[in-house]
Amino acid sequence: MVLTAEEQALKQQFIRARGYWRPWTEGLLRLDPAFLATYARYGAYPAETGPLSRKMCELIYVALDGSATHLFRSGLALHMQLALEHGATTQEIVDVLRLATAQGLDGCNLGIGILAEELALAGLDSDQAPLSREQTALRDAYVAQFADWPDFCDLWLRADPGYFAVMLDLLTAGDKSGGLDQRSRSLISLALNGCFTALNPHGLRLQIRRALRLGIDKREILQVLQMTAHLGVHACAIGVPILMEAIGPAAGKSSSVDVAG
Repeated sequence: MVLTAEEQALKQQFIRARGYWRPWTEGLLRLDPAFLATYARYGAYPAETGPLSRKMCELIYVALDGSATHLFRSGLALHMQLALEHGATTQEIVDVLRLATAQGLDGCNLGIGILAEELALAGLDSDQAPLSREQTALRDAYVAQFADWPDFCDLWLRADPGYFAVMLDLLTAGDKSGGLDQRSRSLISLALNGCFTALNPHGLRLQIRRALRLGIDKREILQVLQMTAHLGVHACAIGVPILMEAIGPAAGKSSSVDVAG
């Protein structure tokens, strides 16, 4: 189906703002062009007004789409490709996936705190013995890396020092040539904790504190938070092509089911 001049202009506006065009955007262009224009303005705002580089934005989207709380495969493929096109290295993308892997600890860290509270309510004393030499070394290593000591760390260190040790290894895997720098890791971690698909208020507060200690600007943090909301459009990214198929020829040109956002 041939686009009108107005539709073509809207399509080009969206591509300039978001860097892609997919079946779901084609479908919205047919079904609700006003909403597509609204989303284009909304989705483009953080990048147009915020300080983060395009590469950093794409790496954040890689983290969000790759998170086990979302696992949006087509969006992950799209934003990996865009990240590479904007200068990201393979190691930087691997580092992003490593940070998303560590997101699995969020449930453990919340759970160990609840367990400690329930043990206390049940009259079962928690371990308050002095730390062993091994435990002290592990604590010092964590503090040296992150400059803080969250409650969940003390609880894990006392409950299971062996698990704390392997957890620390996961969180502090050594820097590799071409990988993420400390600021980038902080912004990625902030996004993973702040996204509504895995909202972790305690982790988000911790990551914001760490970001501020690194000198990351308020506007950078705001931009990351704004970007996490964009995953909501995946309702359209999946739903619109399905709707186009359901209504058939009435929709005009059929869209494929390969979607991205």
